[in-house]
Amino acid sequence: MLIGIPKEIKNNEYRVGITPAGVRELVSHGHSVIVQRDAGTAIGLLNHQYEAAGATLIDTPQEIFATAEMIIKVKEPQPNECKMLRSGQLLFTYLHLAPDPEQTRLLIESNCIAIAYETVTDAQGGLPLLAPMSEVAGRMSVQAGAHALEKAQGGMGVLLGGVPGVAPAKVTVIGGGVVGINAARMAMGLGADVTILDRSLPRLKMLDEQYGPRLKTLYSSVESIEHEVIQSDLVIGAVLIPGAAAPKLLNREMLKKMKNGAVLVDVAIDQGGCFETSHATTHQHPTYEVEGIIHYCVANMPGGVARTATFALTNATLPFALALANKGYKQALLDDPHLRNGLNVHRGNITYEAVATALEYDYVRPEQAIS
Repeated sequence: MLIGIPKEIKNNEYRVGITPAGVRELVSHGHSVIVQRDAGTAIGLLNHQYEAAGATLIDTPQEIFATAEMIIKVKEPQPNECKMLRSGQLLFTYLHLAPDPEQTRLLIESNCIAIAYETVTDAQGGLPLLAPMSEVAGRMSVQAGAHALEKAQGGMGVLLGGVPGVAPAKVTVIGGGVVGINAARMAMGLGADVTILDRSLPRLKMLDEQYGPRLKTLYSSVESIEHEVIQSDLVIGAVLIPGAAAPKLLNREMLKKMKNGAVLVDVAIDQGGCFETSHATTHQHPTYEVEGIIHYCVANMPGGVARTATFALTNATLPFALALANKGYKQALLDDPHLRNGLNVHRGNITYEAVATALEYDYVRPEQAIS
């Protein structure tokens, strides 16, 4: 198979869809890989390293989209990239379609086959291609939140860990999944007073057993969220409904009760955000203020640590990319129900139910679409 790796073009996005080691692995299985020149240069993955691994360097994305059978990316294709997709071409990347009707429409019009990293599953019910970036984003959320709390950044001027004689900051994490656990670990590591909320009692029990009294656990409800949030210095939104738009758990009225200069970090912003007042921001302009509360809503948070994130992501995606290339997408999807769960768009049809529901499209089962 001819596999194409274009350079990412989203604002301040320096990750790349494959490393030189990944290229070497694909080439060793008999595939050809074309990589856009300078796709990884910003994070120290240099052109000569890709060439040494067996890739052919291509100057423009147009050439890659025009010839490759499978496109491997990191972020969702931007509108001009969607328009370059060809009928029957395979796209393997993050999509986050539920809150993005324009991208969904363009993918449908392209007649491509689009497999989303974020909805591929595993035997344990996890999301193995989302998990590495959730780990990164969870850890970054505390780093970003701590910075936003500084007075010069608009925050109230609170140090997360406090100092002797001064209480630490209160951090509330809404959601006990991969993002939430990693956020809580980082916040505890910095000495903050951390509470995590979740609706799964088994998850709360597991967290309690793992971290003991260092981490407070609460069942998530409207009342418990409001109670914790109005006392918090930093709130991290870490909720996820796979493939679907994030639920809005914090409204403007709750913001009015919060401490002036407190910080919200919405890690769910890729799925539309879990705070009513959230809208996507960029690493260039990461924060804004509503009702005296600082909002950090960067839609590609792991792009801020692009080198670490690239290696973490490609470690997870490469086995699936190999399966798609080795077997062809139809056989790979038929053989692996977990990879099949990643199929979101197939030749004009929406094949992921949560996306179809969110955007009011007819849902076509993946098995039916590829048969």
